[in-house]
Amino acid sequence: MTTTNSSAPPAPTPVTAAQRRIVLGVLIASAFVVILNETLMGVAIPRFIAVFGITATTAQWLTTAFMLTLAVVIPITGWLLQRFSTRALFVTAMSLFTAGTLLGAVAPFFELLIVARVIQASGTAIVMPMLFTTVFALVAPGRRGQVIGTVSTVIAVAPAVGPTLSGFILEIADWHWLFITMLPLTTTALVIGALRMVDVGQRRGSRLDLVSIMLSVPGFGGLVFGLAQLGEGGHAEGGSESDSVVTGTISLVVGVVALALFVLRQVRLQRTDDALLDMRTFAERQFALSIGIITVASMSLFGAIIIIPLYVQEVLGASTLVSGLVILPGALLQGLMAPLIGRRYDKVGPRSLVIPGIVLMASTLWGMSMFTSATPIWLVAVANIGIGLGLALLFTPLLTNGLASLRPQLNPYGSAIVGTVQQVAGAAGIALFLSVAAFVAPATGEASISADGVRAAFTVAAALATAVIPLVLLVRWQRGTGGPEVTTETGSTRVVESA
Repeated sequence: MTTTNSSAPPAPTPVTAAQRRIVLGVLIASAFVVILNETLMGVAIPRFIAVFGITATTAQWLTTAFMLTLAVVIPITGWLLQRFSTRALFVTAMSLFTAGTLLGAVAPFFELLIVARVIQASGTAIVMPMLFTTVFALVAPGRRGQVIGTVSTVIAVAPAVGPTLSGFILEIADWHWLFITMLPLTTTALVIGALRMVDVGQRRGSRLDLVSIMLSVPGFGGLVFGLAQLGEGGHAEGGSESDSVVTGTISLVVGVVALALFVLRQVRLQRTDDALLDMRTFAERQFALSIGIITVASMSLFGAIIIIPLYVQEVLGASTLVSGLVILPGALLQGLMAPLIGRRYDKVGPRSLVIPGIVLMASTLWGMSMFTSATPIWLVAVANIGIGLGLALLFTPLLTNGLASLRPQLNPYGSAIVGTVQQVAGAAGIALFLSVAAFVAPATGEASISADGVRAAFTVAAALATAVIPLVLLVRWQRGTGGPEVTTETGSTRVVESA
């Protein structure tokens, strides 16, 4: 079952250097806003429980619904990026995000707040794949590492700043300001984008396979929801734990079956270039290697973001603010280093970066597997800095190298796959580490995690990081194909320069 449009979309007009800077700047700024927003709610969960008189499980749906929407929408963005203009898609994405933010700012009851988060997530899901695709359409191969490094700064810093900003807002105002604070930022990005965004990349007429969509929703959604439920089961008590484990297991089974059928259908449809998510991307060895390593790195990143604050608060007895500040230096360092690492990649390729990165990450995780109830907080912060630097050495080179290995027609699908994998891997990391911590050493009293559980979780993370070292050794530099033509105008003369 498909919908068909036989008219081919027009080719984009040449992009000037000034337009390129505006397009990339607006997209990067918008990405920072939407990722920052993604992590605002976690710290506010206790406030919502008190204000609305709901359970912790119900309140957690503010995060779960957001993740589910991302998992469902991101796989479709590969088709959207092929079919619609950059400007139209950007305006749609940021309009959705702004509408959701406005609805959240005025929502009088919890159910409407959930709807607001879903609308926000629908816009968020489009922005990140669009950003990666646009970078590879506008930036020449020799500068892609530097630009992807800037993008990696957003990916690293925004999730860490979110909880800290949320805690500060909640100290001085009520929860509505979590949304109100975002409104000027998202509205500004929307207006500038609507006025200055230009179309980039080659579009083509393509048909939308409705069966693929109907399979992708339970496939990707079932995986993320199942993993989220298993993670919640590892962080719950009594009957709620049992219910979460059963629900999560059923969701995972449904997700795996639906995803298998989805992949089989894509393999068939890609023969006529009609796949919703083209699986030929994985035929490129360097892309497949990058995705495999990024999966493990994303699991470690999101797992650490969850485990470290719990450990600092409930085992070491520090405050919520301190737990947020502990993870902030590592994220800031990761963000500051990413552009430098990107420039280094442009000169020498990935191997001299990713090999030290995985070794540093694995060794730091092994060190964290020895944490105790007497570990100094400063040492936890230093260890998290090691994780951040290791991830910086991995993410920028792997993202650039993996996407550079794809031919231009497959790049939108590659960008969508990167976004999907990061969401699923993040949910898997949270579920795995919380479940291991709860299974190996159940917490006692009011605490939801123990020192023994923390050690077990980081031991598993360290083992995973060590296991992918052989994959990292197989990474080879993909220099990419010739850069796009970007025009500048000097007086009446049009000059073609490298992007």
